[in-house]
Amino acid sequence: MKDKKIITIQDISCYGQCSLTVALPILSAAGYETAIIPSAVLSTHTAGFKGFTFHDLTSEIPHILDHYKKEGIKFDALYSGYLGGKDQIELVKRMKNEVLNEGGIYAFDPAMADQGKLYPAFDNNYVNEMKELVKISDIILPNLTEACFLTDTPYLEKYDEEYVKEVMKKLVKMGAKKVVLTGISYKEDKLGVAIYEDGYKYYEHERISKGCHGTGDVYASAFLGAYMKSNDLFKASKIAADYVVLCIKNTINDPSHWYGVKFEPMLKEYIAMLK
Repeated sequence: MKDKKIITIQDISCYGQCSLTVALPILSAAGYETAIIPSAVLSTHTAGFKGFTFHDLTSEIPHILDHYKKEGIKFDALYSGYLGGKDQIELVKRMKNEVLNEGGIYAFDPAMADQGKLYPAFDNNYVNEMKELVKISDIILPNLTEACFLTDTPYLEKYDEEYVKEVMKKLVKMGAKKVVLTGISYKEDKLGVAIYEDGYKYYEHERISKGCHGTGDVYASAFLGAYMKSNDLFKASKIAADYVVLCIKNTINDPSHWYGVKFEPMLKEYIAMLK
């Protein structure tokens, strides 16, 4: 049986437990050879740290892809996370065409907004460019804010199931084959994941009052690792959600660990879930 390989493009925040420093260990723990293309290198992530360094690697990515093409290197899944702008969006499109095996999966995490607002680095022009990736995605994994921006839907803090279904249908109409919408809550003490694949499903779990940085990256990585094993969207969505809850619980009583979640000690639980 041929071993499956994944390639992921997103930034490296050298400290802070997000992006590639989360994706690589989680996907490796799931049993997949995982190649990385860093979109940028930062000393830390940008949420709460001051004076962080940043080095854009956009100019290097075409050379990496040229080398892969020359060597005939291909992958069974492509996973894109935080991207640095229009040029990198175009490079993701090239990656899908050139280094993804026929029948391979493109998993798209928009990673650009939360709580009704875009991240400071992005604007509406960036959102419009990101819509191009919706069209070619096999699975899109936005939070509600990102989904609203991508579908030009007014963002609501209070919503019902019909509103969520409508947003997901818009993403499918744009071209996304499957939708996993994170952070959906219909009850004050509950949180969950809405799934759209030939119909709507919802997985509900407990809400933990304290939020943590990087949980979106943990979720997307854990989801893809689970989905590659089962091709079961609901099962993978559930495993990823349960794993994130465990990671948050493992972190919330340590006030010094404000910058991410302690996901590493919980990898053994994730591996057990996959079995």
